[in-house]
Amino acid sequence: MTTKPLRWPVVVALWLVVIGLAIAPILLIRDSEFGGADAAAEVAIGEIAPDYEPWFAPLFEPPGSETESLLFAVQAGLGAGMIGYFFGWQHGRRQRRDR
Repeated sequence: MTTKPLRWPVVVALWLVVIGLAIAPILLIRDSEFGGADAAAEVAIGEIAPDYEPWFAPLFEPPGSETESLLFAVQAGLGAGMIGYFFGWQHGRRQRRDR
């Protein structure tokens, strides 16, 4: 069974769709209600030490907590994809070497 490789315009179009799906919620969703662990930690620190000042300020403040979750999921997906690609590449190298 022979598979036909994807042409570069198809690959570029698919990448643009993926990037668009990742960026659209950042631009479209405002004032979301979901709070994550970072927000809970900030509240707890404020209760324990009201005079505490953070050491750093964020470079980019997303419009809502759900957007933060989306960015975290995208980051995790990209990392998992890179790791999976590396192991697949190593497996392919080993199979070619063993022939």
